[in-house]
Amino acid sequence: MKVLLTGASGFVGSHVLESLQQNDFLTAVLLRDPSQTAPIKNRFPAVEVLHGSVEQPSSLTTVLEGITHVIHCAGRTKAVRVSEYYQTNHLGTRNLLEVVNQSGRVQRFVHISSLAVTGPATAEQPAREEQPADPVSDYGKSKLAAEIEVRERCRADFTIIRPPAVYGPRDTGFLSMFKAIRRHILPSPATAQCLSIVYARDLAEGIVKCLTAPVASGKIYFVASPETVTARRMAEEIARLMKTWTVPLPLPAALLYVVCLWQQLLSQVTNQASLLNLQKYAELSAPGWVCSPARLLAETGYACSTTLSEGLRQTLDWYQREHWV
Repeated sequence: MKVLLTGASGFVGSHVLESLQQNDFLTAVLLRDPSQTAPIKNRFPAVEVLHGSVEQPSSLTTVLEGITHVIHCAGRTKAVRVSEYYQTNHLGTRNLLEVVNQSGRVQRFVHISSLAVTGPATAEQPAREEQPADPVSDYGKSKLAAEIEVRERCRADFTIIRPPAVYGPRDTGFLSMFKAIRRHILPSPATAQCLSIVYARDLAEGIVKCLTAPVASGKIYFVASPETVTARRMAEEIARLMKTWTVPLPLPAALLYVVCLWQQLLSQVTNQASLLNLQKYAELSAPGWVCSPARLLAETGYACSTTLSEGLRQTLDWYQREHWV
């Protein structure tokens, strides 16, 4: 058995690679940027590094030699132009599936999607895998298009994983919250949007679990903590762990809209992608992003066990050790 992992230099992919190595899987990684070779080889000398991009079909012709399983983590979470989401998330998945189908040797294709595919959901009515998809952003729509490619085109057994918001060591998405609290500012959104989240190492272990579980064939799973949180609760817990005082900074919807609009305009002027834009505002202003991990537990026996407090503590320890905060 040999696993090909795409997106290994990214946040989630790096944790999946760690999990694969800890579980003694023979692994190859597909890297678009050759400069990432040394960091991975220094940490994991046994990992085979292949160079190519899912956006360039000609670079994929030989990457599946000897490969029996694929974990597709590569994806785009922010973009200057809408077309970039589809180029990477949708067409990139199609390109990879074409070589998977041509190979005929791949036994399981694990595709990492997103809760954004399903659309908003509340704690009272959490998203479940069987409900119709209803994304509110082009990111979510591009990930849905990728899922459709997998469900309709993949000739190998496949599993689709839909994580909610992911946090943990090496994450840059929640880093701004930690930095704000270090400056004694407690972000306080006007609406108490309820969220499902998942600690990165729990997500990685869930993905690796689904790689070989027979029951996971043809299934979609939410891999998420059973806890639901709010941004305010996360901020308060971070402040407690930092042992620092904070002053609440109210974030009314109108102000959030202006910030997202400004970031979108700035992104277009500088040609630098930003996580904040008007489409992100549609997600941030939704009533909630909550999913149920019940199917994963019932069918595979796997549960994300890291509590919010413990996950944030380990994340903070890593940020401080690496001088990120």
